Amino acid sequence: MIRALLPGAILTAIFLAAAAVSFVWTPYATDGVSIPDRLQAPSALYWLGTDQMGRDILSMLMVGARTSIAVALVAVGIGMGAGVPLGLWAAARRGSWTDELIMRGNDLVFAFPSLVIAILITAVFGPGAVNAIIAIGIFNIPVFARLTRGAALSLWSREFILSARVAGKGAARISAEHILPNLANLLIVQGTIQFSLGILAEAGLSYVGLGAQPPIPSWGRMLAEAQTFVSLAPHVALMPGLAIVLMVLGLNLLGDGLRDRLDPRLSGERA
Repeated sequence: MIRALLPGAILTAIFLAAAAVSFVWTPYATDGVSIPDRLQAPSALYWLGTDQMGRDILSMLMVGARTSIAVALVAVGIGMGAGVPLGLWAAARRGSWTDELIMRGNDLVFAFPSLVIAILITAVFGPGAVNAIIAIGIFNIPVFARLTRGAALSLWSREFILSARVAGKGAARISAEHILPNLANLLIVQGTIQFSLGILAEAGLSYVGLGAQPPIPSWGRMLAEAQTFVSLAPHVALMPGLAIVLMVLGLNLLGDGLRDRLDPRLSGERA
């Protein structure tokens, strides 16, 4: 557990700290173009080098982290805010037409990956970070709905739920007071995992031009713009690619560590 939780927490904290610091300070301005300094290798002056426009890559990565984290965080919030109530509702109405409608709606959304949804949204409203948030958020809704429904169904037959029903509590009150608190740990772990997938999805959407638009830095767009300079200056593509890998790795390790710590069944196995 510690072997996954600690490095995951450290990696995640580093990127969160970099994003927070970027609000008040970056080594250089991200919109400062310096053609004489273009494609500089990492040095004491430019710790991670410069890109094809002479911009400091470290500064771009710091602000890009802010963009990626914001998009993924809001998208997970959308998915959790809509998916959890739907899952609780479906579980409370198991076997009814409401349950069937919610589950079939989830299947419909799952049939369209976030990239396809983003393309559809972009065709109507144009590219941008907001549309990326909507696309990723919509894709997260059925994930949380299915997870919540499956876990809630296993709780509805428990004795403390039966006692609550005998006491005259309705399905909505039972879901809010008894079911949801018992799902909190599971939702936290899944939220961490979806957060990492949101980072990856935002980078993918930005890579194809559907995410945050210039002049807002984005890891995916940095990677797309650097691909033609790989042979001349490999660090231009390596740095944003490495940032994406480490951020996703950190969040996945954090999610695994939290799952091991919060899941009582795994705790019992370790004991």
